[in-house]
Amino acid sequence: MKPVIPALALLASSTFGFAQAKNPVTTVVREILPRQQKNLIAAAEEMPADKFGYKPTPPQMSFAKLVIHITESNNYLCAKAAGVSAPKSTELKETDGKDKLVNALKASFDFCDTALTKVDDSKLGDALELYGGRKGTRASALFFLTNDWADHYSAAAMYLRLNGMLPPTAQKK
Repeated sequence: MKPVIPALALLASSTFGFAQAKNPVTTVVREILPRQQKNLIAAAEEMPADKFGYKPTPPQMSFAKLVIHITESNNYLCAKAAGVSAPKSTELKETDGKDKLVNALKASFDFCDTALTKVDDSKLGDALELYGGRKGTRASALFFLTNDWADHYSAAAMYLRLNGMLPPTAQKK
């Protein structure tokens, strides 16, 4: 029987399986990152440049704003989780071109990849200040991060489908 929860599927398929691992939580987060990175970047690359202003409905964010939001979320949450400063970057705007936004997205995943090497399970209970001054833990930042990746990919996939394109995970290999 296959595990239903994606994180458990990754844990079961990892090199250490269900055996005792030194840092099981942070290891799984780092294992989730490459797949989400690949899918989210591929979704941004799939959307034509002239569709970056697309909004499914007026209250929803544009595809460009979604890419900016993912970039900012990656930089913020990976910095919080790792206890490092977020990278200094120029302010992104919805009117920025596709290339600039996709490059910023790629850079945010590169930052996460580097930052998350500094996190281990022994620090998951450390208190942090998160969005809006709310208190949380390093574990909260990691869980928000992995949940955000899933949520953001779902939104990007919907935007692509509404424009007649298949999201990366629905395309034939």
